[in-house]
Amino acid sequence: MSGTKREIVLGVGGGIAAYKACELLRRLQDLDFSITVVPTPSSLNFVGAATWEALSGRSVSTEVWQDVDKVKHVSLADQAEAIIIAPTTADLLARLVQGRADDLLTNVVSASSKPKFLVPAMHPQMWLNPTTQANVEILKSRGFAVMQPATGRLTGEDSGVGRFPESQQIIAAFLEHIGSTQDLLGKRILISAGGTREAIDPVRYIGNRSSGKQGQALAIEARNRGAHVTMVLANSNIADVAGIQTLRVETAAQMHGALKENMHDCDVLIMAAAVSDARPTSVAQEKIKKADLQSIDLVSNLDILKDLSADAKDSQIIVGFAAETSDLENLGLAKLKSKKLNLIYVNDVSNGAVFASDQSAGFLISDDGQSTYIEQTSKAKVARNILDKVVSRLSYANG
Repeated sequence: MSGTKREIVLGVGGGIAAYKACELLRRLQDLDFSITVVPTPSSLNFVGAATWEALSGRSVSTEVWQDVDKVKHVSLADQAEAIIIAPTTADLLARLVQGRADDLLTNVVSASSKPKFLVPAMHPQMWLNPTTQANVEILKSRGFAVMQPATGRLTGEDSGVGRFPESQQIIAAFLEHIGSTQDLLGKRILISAGGTREAIDPVRYIGNRSSGKQGQALAIEARNRGAHVTMVLANSNIADVAGIQTLRVETAAQMHGALKENMHDCDVLIMAAAVSDARPTSVAQEKIKKADLQSIDLVSNLDILKDLSADAKDSQIIVGFAAETSDLENLGLAKLKSKKLNLIYVNDVSNGAVFASDQSAGFLISDDGQSTYIEQTSKAKVARNILDKVVSRLSYANG
């Protein structure tokens, strides 16, 4: 499982609104969720298994008796951090209240202790039926989140409450239920990632080992929290991610230009890239022969972060990164002060750690004197910790 991917189960009940769950699936994928679709057998009358498999990229089962050796009702319940059922029919509501486990979906629900989010969709008279309303209250009392259906045109000429809500409304409510709040909604986040390269000749270059994974994790987390994200990415083979504007560059000068161009209207700059400290004074137009490669004259590159932070507005939050092998806290604090940063994350890269890894450890230091050591954990978790601090500082700066 990827360090940035989050697993959820999308259950699909047997109502005409099942076709709208296709769009919901796509929008959830845009948020970088990995999704296993578990339809009820009757829902396949509306949307077939082949459609769900094509959209999700995963096999689809409806019965416990399929792929028995994989014990799917238990494995899916364990792997998924949440279950969303959309649409949830009146019949499915009733079966969940009774604790029935007569298909794969209800078995997964029964085996899971994770958050469960239901999106009812049905005829108005069915939704307003006292039994249905009583079932909804029972499920709420057991910890299920049950979304209020929308009001509008339904099947045929009917209109009223019971309509499947718009995908973005469902996702916003679902994210809030699982604790992924939209606390960066409307904010513009500018992130640098990867490692710059400086050419020596047409073949060789001065570079570093940065993979861009931490920058990508930050970009995904910021996007998931509602931000408009631009990522300036240097020399990384990580793929573009939906919902994130990615500008690819090679050299420090190109990165500086791209960041400078986007700096004026961002709320937060996060400089996670590893920028080359120096470049050759001249670049050979032809490959230098081994015998002639005796020395390389270097000149210092501009300190991009220091330059950008010097011109930053008071309302802009500036986050820096540093890679150190010892004395992390003191060296990080010195860099925070010298570059006039609000926050800095100091990676512990001793013994080759961090680079190209999905894990990280280090100190998160702020300009108000707080310093927190982050134990070895996923880069996705590091990104969440950093952005929690950013949200707090944004509230303070703009309060």
